[in-house]
Amino acid sequence: MRQTYAIIGLGRFGGALLETLIANGQDVLGIDISEEHVNEYRDIATQVVIADAQEDDVLRKLDIASFDHVVIAIGHNMQASILATINAKDLGAKNVIAKAENRTHLRVLTKIGADLVVQPEREMGERIGRKLLAPNMLNFIELSDDYSMAEVQIVNPTFTGKTISELNIHKKFGLNVIAVRHEGEVIVAPESKYKIHHKDILSVVGPKDMVDDFDQMTNN
Repeated sequence: MRQTYAIIGLGRFGGALLETLIANGQDVLGIDISEEHVNEYRDIATQVVIADAQEDDVLRKLDIASFDHVVIAIGHNMQASILATINAKDLGAKNVIAKAENRTHLRVLTKIGADLVVQPEREMGERIGRKLLAPNMLNFIELSDDYSMAEVQIVNPTFTGKTISELNIHKKFGLNVIAVRHEGEVIVAPESKYKIHHKDILSVVGPKDMVDDFDQMTNN
């Protein structure tokens, strides 16, 4: 579905996000105080403007409240990030996603009303750390403080040749198998009689500690 995005801050994170959204057919307004950054995306974005989002009049003139999503992607200038977030929320922006540099910044952005706060560098570091510690966990998404979703490749021979029902993954680990990838084919909501093959990739969702335990078991 085509939606509208305003990205405030066109550094590495904001610029990469803009390019991804445009490549997927979305309408994107890019905003940055730097003429150099704006010029870099002038031929890519739906529209780009040189503006200081710390000024609420600027965002009002850009009708920031009309966008489906507003991303505050300002880098190291914490004050500018906070003021831009406050201005966007005060002007009625529906879904404000803000980038935080550290835990303190995250707490402040959350308290002033950001709908979602992300820490791209931290999240990427955690993802790489998990990949190093659990090479067969191909993907990991933190759904909440307690629950996660992961793609786990099955290499433990004791798991192969058995059905999902026989392995009793839900009872033993408290996990739900929501999909299986077998030789490039994706099976959504597999039946309990599905037989696991070597190097099948199972998408599971459930408690974080159980996801980790399941990954360890399937690796041995």
